[in-house]
Formats: sequence, structure tokens, C-alpha cells
Amino acid sequence: MEKVRIGIIGLGFMGTTHFRIYRGLPNAEIIAIADVDADKRRGDITKVSGNIGNEDNTIPLDLNGVKAYDSGLALIEDPNVDVVDICVPTPDHKDLIIAALGKGKHVFSEKPLCRNLAEMAEIEQAVKSANTFFNVGMCIRAWPEYFHAQKLYKSGVLGKVRSAMFRRLSPSIDGNSWKNWFMDNSRSGGALLDLHLHDTDLVCYFFGSPRAVNTFGVRGVCSDNGFDHVITNYDFGDNSLIMAEGGWTAPRTIPFEMSFQIICEKGTLRFNHEGYKIHWNDGKIETPEINIGELPTGWHQELNYFVDCVKNNVTPNRYQTPQQIFESFKVIMAEMQSAETQGKTVEVK
Repeated sequence: MEKVRIGIIGLGFMGTTHFRIYRGLPNAEIIAIADVDADKRRGDITKVSGNIGNEDNTIPLDLNGVKAYDSGLALIEDPNVDVVDICVPTPDHKDLIIAALGKGKHVFSEKPLCRNLAEMAEIEQAVKSANTFFNVGMCIRAWPEYFHAQKLYKSGVLGKVRSAMFRRLSPSIDGNSWKNWFMDNSRSGGALLDLHLHDTDLVCYFFGSPRAVNTFGVRGVCSDNGFDHVITNYDFGDNSLIMAEGGWTAPRTIPFEMSFQIICEKGTLRFNHEGYKIHWNDGKIETPEINIGELPTGWHQELNYFVDCVKNNVTPNRYQTPQQIFESFKVIMAEMQSAETQGKTVEVK
């Protein structure tokens, strides 16, 4: 194929982000979009907002030559679409993923994978039965600083991990979504499932699946009884202290933060608003050079890689495999169970 033909379902914050990224990829062509909002189907995205990035959403999307559907299932039926990119509220993921895989489409779905373990089992079976590629937007694995840090840690030069803290703190996103669905715990799963899960996934990316978790959280701060801020301890049975914190309870004047500090036997990896550095135990401080070219974010990296894999018929595995997606999701569901029981230890099965 000359270019991979993309169909995007959902033009909210992530859908419009994906739209702009695909438009800049040499191997991708957007041929279809779907959204329940008629304004968005005309390219009007003035109602779209997010918690990171500064795109001007007063500029309409250029939909010249792009077919518009009012239903994701209708877009999936389009025989010209190679990749279905799903950017809709979480409860709708499962049905669209299964339908698209069933029609022989490659599928890239935004996170989280789905809403619960029962839905995950259905998706897992559909993925195993499909002859096409499947991936989920756990984009922080592909974020340049995190990707570099993980490879460096896995190389062994830092020695064993002693302690690690991952943080993801967002200003309030109340009112930032279609029908304010993020604040509906039954749909979004709160900050625990929609925001904090990125760092849960990173814990798995760096260290593998923990044997158990303890999660403490506060709920109903800004949502309707969802866990809006959580802290988790991940038990690996090796005397390391691995933790992650996430939440979206801060006022809008506070900037978005994603950061980590990983203390190992021979040095410490640190990423925050001051940048990404390696602090070696001998006192040397190193600032790694990361060549990102025109792909500055994990969103760019993951979509470019997936498109190239489809074009070249190469199974995607640079950042994760479907099995790793499912294993990471089991951990976040264990955290949900622990938080519901006020921090009681929950084994990851």
C-alpha cells in the first residue's frame, strides 16, 4: 500500500490530537472520521479542550476529502479504511474494538483499554482471533524521556532499583469532555483508571508486574464518587519501594505535571519540569541527548510506529504487545479493588 488509510472515531481531545499527528505522517492518510456531534463532523472543534498541549481549537479541522460518519460502526463498515483509531469514551471501546477486528481492520484504541476485567476478556479473545494488528495508546512508554530511561534501566548499568516514584498530576478537567463524561465515575473510572493508569503501566514497563498492590485514594472531590487522587505501593517482594501518585483535583491554575525519580544502586534517573537527567553516585550529572526529530511526543512516536508496522506488515512490539496491555490492565484493576477496600493488599492475578 502507498499510504495507510486511517479512520478516526471520536474527535475529542485525543481524536483531534491524533488527527493532527496523522496529517503530518508521510505514510498515513485520513480518509474517514466519525462523531456523534454534527459540529465536529464539519470540522468545528471549538468545544474541545484537554489538560496538556496548547493547540488552537478555534481553527477548524480540514476535512476536505474526508468522509464523515455519525456512527463509529458505520465507519468500520467502510471498505477503504485500513486502520480504525478509536478515541471515544471508555465504555464504548470494547464493542468498537471487537467490531473493527471482526471486519479485518487494524485497530489503535485510546486508553484505558476498557472498563473492567470482563470486557478485557472479550477483547483479549477478539485480538487472539484476529489476523490484524491491535494496540492501545499507552503513550508514555513511547514518550522520549521515559523510553530512554527504561532502556537504560533495562541495560543493567544502573544496577537494581532501590526506590521509584512516578507522578501524574493534572489540573481539574471538570467540563473538558463531551457531556462531561470524565466526571462520571461509571464511565471513566475516575482519575485512577483514566489518568493514574499511565504510571501503573510504566511500573510494569520498567519492572514487570508486581505481585500485589496497596492503593489509597480520595473520591468524589470533583467527580461523582470516582477516585480523583490516588497513591499506590507496588509489592515486588524484593524490598524495593515502588510507588505512583496520580490525580486531577488541582485548580486549573496549576500546570500539568508528569515526573519520575528512580533510585538505583549506581545512580538515579530523574525527570521533571527541570528536564531529564542521570545523577550518578560518583557525583557526575548527565543530560542525555535524545534525538526526537519531528516526533516530539509519545503520541507522535506511537502512531508513527503503528502506521509503519501496518504499511510494512510487521507485528508491533517496540513499546508493548497485546499481552503486556492485558497484564498492565490487570494491575490497574487490582488497584481499583484495593482502593475500594481502603488500601487493603490485593494480589495481582
